[in-house]
Amino acid sequence: MRHINYELTPAAIGKTKPREKAFTLTDGGGLFVEVLPSGSKVWRFKYLLVGKREKVTLGAYPALGVKEARDRHEVMRAQVERGESPAKAKQAKQGAGNGAEPSTPTFRTVAARWMDETLFYRSAGYRAQIARWLNDYVNPKIGSRALDSVEPADVLAIIEALTETPTTADRVRVIIQQVYNFAMRKLLTKVNPATPLRGAITVPPKTHHKHLVGPQIGAFWRSLGEQGAHATTIAASKLLLLTMCRKGELLRSVWDEFDLDAATWDIPAERMKMRKPHRIPLSRQAVEILRTVHALTGPRPDEPVQASGGYAFPSIFRRSVPMGDATLNHLFKRLDFKVDGFSPHGTRGTAATLLREKRVPRDVVELLLAHTEKDNTVAAYSHMELWDERRAALQLLADEVDALAAAKQGIPLGFSGSAI
Repeated sequence: MRHINYELTPAAIGKTKPREKAFTLTDGGGLFVEVLPSGSKVWRFKYLLVGKREKVTLGAYPALGVKEARDRHEVMRAQVERGESPAKAKQAKQGAGNGAEPSTPTFRTVAARWMDETLFYRSAGYRAQIARWLNDYVNPKIGSRALDSVEPADVLAIIEALTETPTTADRVRVIIQQVYNFAMRKLLTKVNPATPLRGAITVPPKTHHKHLVGPQIGAFWRSLGEQGAHATTIAASKLLLLTMCRKGELLRSVWDEFDLDAATWDIPAERMKMRKPHRIPLSRQAVEILRTVHALTGPRPDEPVQASGGYAFPSIFRRSVPMGDATLNHLFKRLDFKVDGFSPHGTRGTAATLLREKRVPRDVVELLLAHTEKDNTVAAYSHMELWDERRAALQLLADEVDALAAAKQGIPLGFSGSAI
């Protein structure tokens, strides 16, 4: 088979917005991503076999990443070279079940359809998490089974294997139940085997992410510079606090989203939890940190875009992929500033608490957190951006962190020369 020069990057796929009609993003060799009006993005392979055009679906993006899609594409291209049909081979595999043709669609097929039709409005990170749970815990057990052949005992075996992580076990049970509820609405089955298992797993009470107050914030800030971590990892940790964003929103950001001259950061809807675009005003300190990071990870004149992916915070091992969530998790666990259990997500509560203590209005803080108004009437009539107030609040936050970090030494401490 001839070599294929693939073209797509995760950044290019992630930034693509849906249109009124489905359209395609060509990768190469017949492989492409179809962008549906719902916002879903699906890998497909179109090929010519014995004079006829055929098409086969590989999986949904980002659950099926760029590398994995290309690996599958190579396997299917080899099938075509041998005169075999990848589409028919896939149908035969899905219908195999336990050695008999299923009387109803397989669980895997319906679960994929459920994700495409009901989770299109959720963030890419959320959908990827659901896909991982399905692929890791559910599909290996019942994915190839016909819907009607799955019994409560099969579902119980899946969740009992996860008893060491009860929250995950119950969440997996809920996912299976939701897939079957969807199948029942589509008249594909009449029974939901997950429903009788409500309460089968005892889930511990939820605990809120720990947040810091007062001098703890200064101690946290100073400890970041004492770990010997990579400069971009420290910068990302600081920006979580200064921008009040979520971890995934920052780590998967690309440089095209930032306007450092205007001191703004535009996060696209597909990366936001509530699927709405979010603009963040950047404080002077945040801009200085980002300028320093840009010198380390910004596009290089002699480097193709595919090599870096355009990520502001790429992996230190491979620039074409973003920094992993675990990188920040591990750093926070190593921090020694006399507060146990502080996680990256706790920076949001820390910033919100500090601002409320400084009498910043609640609606300004909620906009900074990108929270959705729970009162539908208020949400329908409230179109306030409060942009100036939000910018002032984040500058106040950065100045307060600056002062708290300097408090121990008793001297003013700016960010110049110590931004990361």
